[in-house]
Amino acid sequence: MTSRLLMPVRTRDERTPVREVPGSARPTPILDLEHPLVTALVARVLREAEARGAVTDRARLQVAHGILVTAVRPVYSVEDRRRVSRTLRLGRGSCSQRMAVLEAVARSLGVETRVRGLLVDGTFWYPRFPRLRAFVPEEVLLAWPEFRLDDTWVPIAELFTGLAPDGHGGGFTNAGAETLFEAVARTTVDWDAPAACAGSAPCDLSAHLRTDLGRFSSRDELFDLHGQTLCRPARTLAEPVLGRWSAGAGTAA
Repeated sequence: MTSRLLMPVRTRDERTPVREVPGSARPTPILDLEHPLVTALVARVLREAEARGAVTDRARLQVAHGILVTAVRPVYSVEDRRRVSRTLRLGRGSCSQRMAVLEAVARSLGVETRVRGLLVDGTFWYPRFPRLRAFVPEEVLLAWPEFRLDDTWVPIAELFTGLAPDGHGGGFTNAGAETLFEAVARTTVDWDAPAACAGSAPCDLSAHLRTDLGRFSSRDELFDLHGQTLCRPARTLAEPVLGRWSAGAGTAA
């Protein structure tokens, strides 16, 4: 059983009309591109990309993703509006926060980004909280980044091309230490039931998607309009614990 007690009040139908939404490469309060910690990360990405012969924007973002996997420890932080610079300073972050860092790197490289707002069924997170299911929110708001590469919008799950639908060792199960952020480099992750993995294949996550809120020019805009997953009092109480709780810890039933 999931819970609505810890969630902000939302209207019954929050779907955004289908429209083409422009992205941006400008800084935002969350994507604070000019902060020294962000500029230092971008400089590291460029150095390592050059050393590897990664000359395209896609290749540089793949390098950035690999750096973040090891440099920012995955935790269950619930503060989705946290500035990228603070995530880097802490050296830990949620899936959403680490995706925000990747967006900041992209914008610093001149690559426009935007996000797709997804309301995902809370039961999707049951494997991570087997003893705390009653406290899992009924819906989790996920900001799913997209990057403008070669005049095409590329979701984060498609940054790494040529993946087998089920990846190496199976698709993403949302259990154990691996999070969505790591999984996109290993296996196909799709919320739209693509023909390549529709149905029961592990890469098809469409059954967990409750509402597609549409695209937004930034994650700031998404959270301005729809709030975060948890209401402010719940975030205040939960963050000191979940913000330090490593992903995958305590998932055994």
